[in-house]
Amino acid sequence: LECDLAQHLAGQHLARALVVKALKAFVQDPAPTKPLVLSLHGWTGTGKSYVSSLLAHYLFRGGLRSPHVHHFSPVIHFPHNSHMERYKKDLKSWVQGNLTACSRSLFLFDEMDKLAPGLMEVLLPFLGSSWVVFGTNYRKAIFIFISNTGGEQINQVALEAWRSRRDREEIRLQELEPVISQAVLDNPHHGFWRSGIVEEHLLDVLVPFLPLQRHHVRHCVLNELAQLGLEPREEVVQAVLDSTTFFPEEEQLFSSNGCKTVASRIAFFL
Repeated sequence: LECDLAQHLAGQHLARALVVKALKAFVQDPAPTKPLVLSLHGWTGTGKSYVSSLLAHYLFRGGLRSPHVHHFSPVIHFPHNSHMERYKKDLKSWVQGNLTACSRSLFLFDEMDKLAPGLMEVLLPFLGSSWVVFGTNYRKAIFIFISNTGGEQINQVALEAWRSRRDREEIRLQELEPVISQAVLDNPHHGFWRSGIVEEHLLDVLVPFLPLQRHHVRHCVLNELAQLGLEPREEVVQAVLDSTTFFPEEEQLFSSNGCKTVASRIAFFL
């Protein structure tokens, strides 16, 4: 996992170090006191879903297709706010049932900033350090929450670092953690809104994903070409970069959608 992240995850020194450290400590502990709870934050296309899929790949045979990996998307699984009570009941029994079947399960919640508030409070008993909940030992489970919330604040810190000529590798978690937490707490559309999860410090690690610069997008293009078994072609790399929008307007520093559209753009320019 460490090697794969180093090779393929562009520009994310913090995410790489935090995820590997947290996961290593957790899986090596024969009797963890609580589940591992990670919350991934950052701009679109910066590698959050990629990291989640890699974790699933290295922890479970079959990766995201494993019967012990449970992937929830608000648009697919919880589309109607009016059905919230039913969703709560379903989610609670789903988590409970799957942990009974396999205590080492992975629960992945995507697009938390599109999840109607209220639902996540049913997870509260599963995320803490009680020994047994509803007769199920759940302390070996892993919960991953993904959202774009905090992305603007992370981008601002990265921009200020660049403007003051600080190396981006010098950006530390301590600078980002408070602003991400605040962005989550202030966002009434985030799934954690008033759920108690942030307030009760149940998130083990907030994982920030920094905005990607031109050379990071280049890295993504070269990776994608290698995955397709193609030689690196400078004209293709350049065409993808030229078709990518960068911000802020003045500095043209960060890719507006990270590496999200790299694969489709490559297909277009080949």
